[in-house]
Amino acid sequence: MAKRTTKKKSILKRLPSDTAAPAIRTYEPPIPMASLIGQPHALDILNRSMSSGRVHHAWIFHGPKGVGKFTAAVAWASIILDPSSVPDLNGNIAPDPESQTQRLINAGTHPDLHVIRKEMARYHDDKKIRDAKLASIPKAIVEEHLINPAALASTINSSSMISKVFIVDESELLNFQTQNAILKTLEEPAPGTVIILVSSNEDRLLPTIRSRCQRIAFAPLNDDAMRAWISTSNIETTPEQHQWLLSTSGGSPGKYKSAHAAGIYQWAIDLEPLLNQCDQAQYPLTLGSRMTQLIDDWAKAWVKSGEKIGENRSKLVANQIGSQHMLGLIADRYRKQLATPAKAHRALNAIDKVERAQSELSTNVQLRFAMDHLAAGLSEPQHQLV
Repeated sequence: MAKRTTKKKSILKRLPSDTAAPAIRTYEPPIPMASLIGQPHALDILNRSMSSGRVHHAWIFHGPKGVGKFTAAVAWASIILDPSSVPDLNGNIAPDPESQTQRLINAGTHPDLHVIRKEMARYHDDKKIRDAKLASIPKAIVEEHLINPAALASTINSSSMISKVFIVDESELLNFQTQNAILKTLEEPAPGTVIILVSSNEDRLLPTIRSRCQRIAFAPLNDDAMRAWISTSNIETTPEQHQWLLSTSGGSPGKYKSAHAAGIYQWAIDLEPLLNQCDQAQYPLTLGSRMTQLIDDWAKAWVKSGEKIGENRSKLVANQIGSQHMLGLIADRYRKQLATPAKAHRALNAIDKVERAQSELSTNVQLRFAMDHLAAGLSEPQHQLV
């Protein structure tokens, strides 16, 4: 075990007040872990780990996007960091909701809960890092918010067995160099340290990373769990919109919520007549331009909505997010056709064309050109399909 270092900058010794506002809010206040819907296997493993008194120091929470991995990571961190956590009447370990630890975590100011997300690059001192595309989590961010603080003593002198928690969201976005850089931290963390890597594609994590972590699989929610989540979500939809969102989300509350917020159902209604023409190998001249316009309109609105809440959102990032919404919509439409033998070949070709569009956008092909290429590919005659 690495020797615990106690030398720290004096500013880190000052305990933030309950009302102090963090420079970057990287997580929402945690929900009670027992309220996490549709993940009984994951909750059982985490509860048994706490009950044993031997919490492993490194974890991978893996599974599809939007099924509760990050939510579970923050909820669990709020429990293991809090010395007030004890079993409740149902045997689930939970903290006192009024404790000092919970007040700090709910405010986003707990100095020993470190959440690392790619968006933190937008606030970095280095302009090159601020302006770079968010295709990965920069090594500088990981060094500043994980590697360096992991070697230091905790800020709060807590009686809890766990004194520091680090959560890396979308850890599959760590490049190989950065993953190698955190190996030593995973091997020999300071006492009382827990590191959680949240990933929607753990195959992109190095085998040496995976071998050092305890892995927990998070699965898509079944229909009953999705209905339970929807009943608590306060999302208002029409019956038709709800059915479309439910069939498209694939058991992912996060996908259901983001698709609703982005208005993807309206995109689907708007584009369906043009996509039907593609299914008949008829090239709709307006499809590429219409997809581009929908993305651009959404991106402008997203940037403008950020201004209202004091966020400086990038139009480039907005275009990237909007493009992902559009490509996901097209891919989901054709995945539903794979079960129909007469449509399967064209559906596979369409999905391949969506992947090509994604590749073009990642190499800086202009959005309108990528959408035009996609429209042409979707409408290829049957004899040209490969």
